[in-house]
Amino acid sequence: MSQAPRVRILLSETYNPWFNLATEDWIFRELDPSTQTLFLWRNDNTVVIGRNQNPWSECNLTRMEEDKVFLARRTSGGGAVFHDLGNTCFTFLSAKEGYNKTANVTILLDALSRLGVTAQASGRNDLVIPLEDGPRKISGSAYRETKDRAFHHGTFLIHANLSRLANYLTPHPKKLESKGSASVRSRVMNIRDLQPEVSHESLVKAMIGAFCDFHGATAEPELLEPSFLENQPSLKRTFDHYASWDWRFGNAPRFSHQMVEYLSWGFFEVHVDAENGHVTGAQVFSDALYPDLVQDLQTALTGKPHSRDGMRQAVAEVRARHPSQERELGELETWLMGQVEV
Repeated sequence: MSQAPRVRILLSETYNPWFNLATEDWIFRELDPSTQTLFLWRNDNTVVIGRNQNPWSECNLTRMEEDKVFLARRTSGGGAVFHDLGNTCFTFLSAKEGYNKTANVTILLDALSRLGVTAQASGRNDLVIPLEDGPRKISGSAYRETKDRAFHHGTFLIHANLSRLANYLTPHPKKLESKGSASVRSRVMNIRDLQPEVSHESLVKAMIGAFCDFHGATAEPELLEPSFLENQPSLKRTFDHYASWDWRFGNAPRFSHQMVEYLSWGFFEVHVDAENGHVTGAQVFSDALYPDLVQDLQTALTGKPHSRDGMRQAVAEVRARHPSQERELGELETWLMGQVEV
């Protein structure tokens, strides 16, 4: 008689995206793939960008800060997405040997069926609800494999705000031009548009039931919260990495930033080149009557983080050399810090 597979169910009790993304990464790298693992989680008010995206050019960071929206960066590629509590995210971990992608799709469709939702798989990654005017996407997935493990994660749209992402994106004009009218986006809908009674809690219950029934095994859900980090040093290190400025901002590809302003004591044009979130070169042009100060600013900017704190550090170095220009440097500091958004 074959032994029933071992299963493990993890439920996140926090909406912090850095905790949840770190947990997902920890699951993929460190948990035993021979145990069928299901992780269910939600992020609140979060823009998640792809590994190689530049937050300064992709995101309206000022508005995100005003609206208390998290910025998170995932390890995979792709574009920006917005998560709120209307999105329920799921993660499956399995052994690669004997893994079949349709297994998890079967679990997802069964869970929806238990809630009175009839859906179907579309292509490789999506689940859709067939309607008279055409199918509407309610779930998207992505897959990842290594030599010994298979990883499948995605999200369900329960009652997500489908328009908020546009509030926080500042796509480059070239990107808009290249997409143009040729870009066709999948039509999406929330599950509640069809079944108003569905909630995160009811979907979680249905997912756990479908998961356990499919694998013929049961397990008590493990509730994860920030205190869980205290007993998992490697997870704590991963969380610190996801939460760090260096990962979220410092991982940005090379870019340039031009800042121009008339201050009370002169015109300033500041060009900086940045890579990995730090200024690699700077040029400062000005008609101010302090040429040494302008040159010192140019030198001080190089090597600093492209951040408010980096601008503050640069001006502090200049202030130490030019203490009699405190008023002027205070104005310069305020302006520079206001230009870099974070």
